Amino acid sequence: MISLQVIFWVSLFLILYSYIFFPAILHLLARTKSLDGKTYPADQLPMLSVIIAAFNEEEVIASKIGSILDSDYPVSRLEILVGSDASTDSTNEILRQLKAVHQGLHIFLFEERSGKPGVVNRLVEEARGEILVITDANVMLETDALRKMTGFFIQPEIGLVDSRMINTRLKKDGISHQERYYISREVGIKHNESLIWGSMMGPFGGCYAVRKSLFRPVPGNFLVDDFYINMAVLQQGFKCISNMEAKVYEDVSNNLEEEFRRKKRISAGNFQNLAAFRSLLWRGGPGVGFCFFSHKIIRWFVPLLVMITLGSSIALGMRMAPYRILALLQLVVLVIPLIDHFLRKIKIHAIPLRFISHFVIMNLALLSGLIRYLGGIKSNVWQPTRRNQD
Repeated sequence: MISLQVIFWVSLFLILYSYIFFPAILHLLARTKSLDGKTYPADQLPMLSVIIAAFNEEEVIASKIGSILDSDYPVSRLEILVGSDASTDSTNEILRQLKAVHQGLHIFLFEERSGKPGVVNRLVEEARGEILVITDANVMLETDALRKMTGFFIQPEIGLVDSRMINTRLKKDGISHQERYYISREVGIKHNESLIWGSMMGPFGGCYAVRKSLFRPVPGNFLVDDFYINMAVLQQGFKCISNMEAKVYEDVSNNLEEEFRRKKRISAGNFQNLAAFRSLLWRGGPGVGFCFFSHKIIRWFVPLLVMITLGSSIALGMRMAPYRILALLQLVVLVIPLIDHFLRKIKIHAIPLRFISHFVIMNLALLSGLIRYLGGIKSNVWQPTRRNQD
């Protein structure tokens, strides 16, 4: 019985540690920290290669190219490479029209799907820039975002710089508020990791910059390319940071089914990356192993930890009343998604319940992704997540 109590409390502590205690520790350590403000002189800006992997992005691709060309980064130091991953809509035609107008735009129209990592790997081979900016088609840039991201590369120890993702178009009928809260919280955690050790655990993937010399091709079947690229930089002994002043915008996901599918894919990819970079737990630079374990690995196993806490509390509750109460509380949390679903059907949007529902369902997505990983992953071909676009 004592061993079962230890299992329960250790599992509960790990859940609370990853979501509450670890972020609090980072907040305390980062209070007096700031990023070095050194940047390139205007006449010494590095050559940039902006890389976009696109699949059926007819609604946003022209605006995306426009947001890059409207930046304050010198056109003479900038090239744009777009790979259309066998798009079946009018993306290719739009790209041809844009290519006829903009000499710095280079398009690559793939006839067969190869997935985002495959497209990115191919475009990097063609890139001439010292710095690569890898960005999604639906992410729009502030005018100074490219300059803000690349400025930190004047420091030789910096290998990767993330932008600050700002979510737009919130709606009360879906999960957009919950997704924005989750993303904003993750932005803060990753920024604190940057401030303390330069050990940011992965960019958000929508728009980030990396030294071409540090880029390592993403394996053909990997599902989460941005985390792989980030960890490969840390593995080579360089720092990964976020720049909160480099602002980019993306419509936040609002559809639960779409986001579940995306989180499931990311979860399966997380375990691929865990297998590839597990040695960083003990061989990484300052803070890398600590952040990898505390921020990511525990989080990826939370669904299993929840199952352990529930099972052990039910078993303990047969003899001890306090554990019966704890088991009941856990069961109530697990049925809240059903209650929230019913309320949505009758047009009642209970935001506090939606937060709990979002947490439960996204952890189910993590568990589903783990099962997919254990079953073997042969392809990384993806369908872009539909956002809140009108």
